[in-house]
Amino acid sequence: MAVQERYGTRLFAPDRAAGPIAQLVLLEVLCRAVGLGPAGWLTGSAFAVGTWAALTRAVRGSWLRSFGPANRVTLARATLVGGVTALVADSFGHRAPVAALVGLAVLALLLDAVDGQVARRTGTATALGARFDMEVDAFLILVLCVYVAVPLGPWVLAIGAMRYLFVAASWVLPWLRAPLPPSTARKAVAALQGVVLVAAGAGIAPRGPAQGAVALALALLVWSFGRDVGWLWRTRERAAVGGTVPEA
Repeated sequence: MAVQERYGTRLFAPDRAAGPIAQLVLLEVLCRAVGLGPAGWLTGSAFAVGTWAALTRAVRGSWLRSFGPANRVTLARATLVGGVTALVADSFGHRAPVAALVGLAVLALLLDAVDGQVARRTGTATALGARFDMEVDAFLILVLCVYVAVPLGPWVLAIGAMRYLFVAASWVLPWLRAPLPPSTARKAVAALQGVVLVAAGAGIAPRGPAQGAVALALALLVWSFGRDVGWLWRTRERAAVGGTVPEA
């Protein structure tokens, strides 16, 4: 326990503390640059506290000796996502600064391709890092859905909710927790969600084409989740007895 406390909590304290500090700095910049209101401040601050608490809990359960450069990139992405979250929360009171919101979201999406490469090139890929990256991605998509749902309709929220519904279902159906094999199609569909939602939120296309693009992205996401659920269902018995399973 002492070793875990040393490596799992104290050693990473400066890294984890940097997240909330950077978040508060970004919120102050947004306040001065685009007039971020109280709703945005409170939401962004809550996001920072929630991220710090969740990351602290995850680190305590790990045996990592270093937080790692890839996790620092992901932490920077989480800060950007916190900024997007604050702007979206503030948009319900007045018109959102679209350029700032889209800029932060695009930068967060671009950095998504960086943390994985950093992890592989430095040999620091970990289960904690993969989960951290996935949670940041999922929350960004959910927040973008909330923003886009205002002009396009509440059905857009299905995109952001799908991953969380899958996790909730796995609490009831343990076979859904089995690891999935790597899939280029799954990664491509996931990346497409962010691109389409940012484009729709930027208002670069009329309402009709934007709705069509988001609907297509949702259809592809349903297909991707359905494909994975089908594979997990077909391989559930073999995985339970420790046998090998075929590639998806």
